[in-house]
Amino acid sequence: MSRKVRVLVADDERNLRELIVRELARKGLEVDGVADGAAALERLAETSYDVVVLDMKMPKKEGIEVLRELQAFPEAPQVIVMTGFQEVGTAVEAMKLGAYDYLTKPMKIEELDVLVRKAAEKAQLLRDNETLRAYAPGAEPFAGILTKSPPMQEVLRIVERVAPTDSSVLILGESGTGKELVARAIHERSARAARPFVPIHCGAVPREVFESELFGHEKGAFTGAVSAKPGLVELADGGTLLLDEIGELAPDSQVKLLRALEAGTFFRVGATRPRRVDVRLVAATNRDLAEAMRSGEFRQDLYYRINTITIKLPPLRERREDIALLANHFVAAYATYGARQLGSRALAVLEAYAWPGNVRELLHAIERAAILSKGEEIQPEDLPQELLGTVSTPAVSSAASLETMERQHIVATLREVGGHRGKAAALLAIDPKTLYRKVIAYGIRDDEFR
Repeated sequence: MSRKVRVLVADDERNLRELIVRELARKGLEVDGVADGAAALERLAETSYDVVVLDMKMPKKEGIEVLRELQAFPEAPQVIVMTGFQEVGTAVEAMKLGAYDYLTKPMKIEELDVLVRKAAEKAQLLRDNETLRAYAPGAEPFAGILTKSPPMQEVLRIVERVAPTDSSVLILGESGTGKELVARAIHERSARAARPFVPIHCGAVPREVFESELFGHEKGAFTGAVSAKPGLVELADGGTLLLDEIGELAPDSQVKLLRALEAGTFFRVGATRPRRVDVRLVAATNRDLAEAMRSGEFRQDLYYRINTITIKLPPLRERREDIALLANHFVAAYATYGARQLGSRALAVLEAYAWPGNVRELLHAIERAAILSKGEEIQPEDLPQELLGTVSTPAVSSAASLETMERQHIVATLREVGGHRGKAAALLAIDPKTLYRKVIAYGIRDDEFR
């Protein structure tokens, strides 16, 4: 938190209360004190605090009553309760009412300071999520996109402006940066939101069946076509069609797609009657299409047809302020696996890593850690091996360093799956053909991972 953490100490023991206020203030916190539960509620109604340090035994209103009434507050602070040694049962009840944690008296100021700061971090995370949800009350913001990063905030501003139009959009970004989430956000903020959003991963559909998958086929059009089947374009009628990883399309498939886009009509395979649908086109790719055009791998006329509006997504290494936000969000999502908190040392590892697989890689790393963690707090040893040893490493800035890290990540993944490239591509969340190209480009030898 950039501002000072605001703390309210509620305890009827004057000497202890003043000691806590004084010592926490010395540690850089903004601290006030009150002598009873009623005064605590009055102060909380007037002033916003991040954390309340609350004694359970107080006059006028006991701590447990304060906790119950705080549940009705729209922005209740995190609460740390203080109990006597014989009052652990009360502390358990307090935890059920939403207290962040408890300490038994006498406690160490250093221990209280650490706990207050952790509680304040949770309070800030909750506020961040509420702010993000304000974009779409009652729903995840922008189809689940969480960010505090200025470059990503600019992306969201572009999404808000382009969504109400019917313009084609090209989303550029590395694998795992959230291209499909942005496409969904465009759809959900358009007049087409009530109609289907249909994604198709162009690299995952074999070229032999691409036309059938996209445009559908008639009964008997080919061996195995025992009945007519609508294609994905028809399923998206009135809505949005996402052509994900459009850079992986084979040249003949590009021709068929361009013909349909330019004519505004298409034929099912084996059909003689053209069909027309009303579809908004969004395309996405992790490839450099300008380079692909120069090498003849991507048609220039198709590029200009899909590229009315371009949105460029920054990689996670360029939005490091989002790592803690996303990591804590994922920890909460996987809390049922066991771990419910991210340790500070584990967070340091996450923030030092270059994330060649971007947000998707972070998600999988947290899921793995939540499953393997032996306690309620994720530790560095719970994280994937390739993340470790990076705590003291400065943020990677040069393209050469990033390529080196990506190469190491690919080799480690191939080693983990015994060289099975299909499994490795799935773990890396990239198309097998993309993995094949990277293996060739980086000169990765079989003996490096077998």
